[in-house]
Amino acid sequence: MAIPSALSADSLVQLVRRGGEQIQDHRAANVSISLADALMAAFAMFSLKDSSLLEFDERRSRDANLQHIYGLEKVPCDTQMRTILDPVAPAELKPLFQQVFARLERHSGLAGMQYLGRYYLLSLDGTQYFSSKKVHCSSCLERHSRKTGEVTYSHQLLGGAIVHPDSPVVIPLAPEPIIKPDGATKNDCERNAAKRFLAQVRQDHPDLPLIIVEDALSSNAPHIRELHKHDMRFILGVKEGDHPFLFDQVRTAQAAGQTSTYEYDDGPITQRFHFINQVPLNESNPDILVNFLEYWEIKGDQVQHWCWITDFILYQWNVGAIMRGGRARWKIDAKRETCNTLKNQGYHFEHNYGHGQEHLSVNFALLMMLAFLVRDGQVQQRADALFQAVLKKEGSRKRLWAHARSLFYTLEFASMTDIYRALLYGYRIEQVTILGPA
Repeated sequence: MAIPSALSADSLVQLVRRGGEQIQDHRAANVSISLADALMAAFAMFSLKDSSLLEFDERRSRDANLQHIYGLEKVPCDTQMRTILDPVAPAELKPLFQQVFARLERHSGLAGMQYLGRYYLLSLDGTQYFSSKKVHCSSCLERHSRKTGEVTYSHQLLGGAIVHPDSPVVIPLAPEPIIKPDGATKNDCERNAAKRFLAQVRQDHPDLPLIIVEDALSSNAPHIRELHKHDMRFILGVKEGDHPFLFDQVRTAQAAGQTSTYEYDDGPITQRFHFINQVPLNESNPDILVNFLEYWEIKGDQVQHWCWITDFILYQWNVGAIMRGGRARWKIDAKRETCNTLKNQGYHFEHNYGHGQEHLSVNFALLMMLAFLVRDGQVQQRADALFQAVLKKEGSRKRLWAHARSLFYTLEFASMTDIYRALLYGYRIEQVTILGPA
């Protein structure tokens, strides 16, 4: 068998395994199951899209592929996995994402993802993945009902992914948990999480030219200053209800003939752009000047309308690209590709695999996102020729993973590469040996 490429499934799993081995285990030296094995067991569970820890646990003792493909020396039971992973600080898992991204960057896996010349679109969005009125931990966010006083506990995270309007593939970076810090009485919030996320991204990727793409909640002066601080460009959604001063300024400029309008027909669709440069974001922050773009997509009687602000100077020749970059934000939106895949296409993102007392829920969410990055073809689909060929033959990732899971659970393989080769070229079972009484 040929040596797998640096971005093959086997190489990436080995990379995650080595990263897990570098995380310090604060337990006694004579433990029976290593932290690396517990991490890889959870990673395997999410990679295989098991619906629960119980489902994974029922197969662990009879599945040699867990040892062969994921490198597990000892497979923990569900209780052991929870106990081992609960006290691990989520920050310890973030370097695993950076290592995968560095491998992708080093081996030209980002080719074709650049936008507006040299930049990469980084789409940000917050999402909730746990909610309960009973189960909770010290890190849970709390929402108190004004009517009944009832408390709802939840966990959220801020996710970010490299996207491109013409690519179905997204490259998630390490998400930032939105949790209550130790000893805090107030909830964390998406804005604070964004500050931490942007700082971490710039620390991990100091030279990566980025365009941050977000929804209208992020179109505020403090956040734009954070983006400037980290040398990041932006395309942010904006709504009139949130920014009446901005829209009044645009209308005043339009009445004075200071705005530009551009329209063209794209088949049955009419695309109309209205834009102006260097208008103040709001009355309180006149020093924050933004460039405003308004867009209509008209098809018969159907009209859709969006607005963005950006720090790119707007011209007739680039407003279409800015519009498409702004709309690429949906690739991480809860109803679109990234979060939709995690919630509705086998990952059971909102299912409670185990909450724990410290960090278990957060760690499971991070490991699930890591599995999505590595195992769901986000990296392989970019650069692994074997995976691309299998995906083309199967026709969809859903069908590919269903067939791969079937082989994983029924036959013994030396590697994930062999499973992909079996799916691509076919396979033959010479003889079935029945283990039991004649």
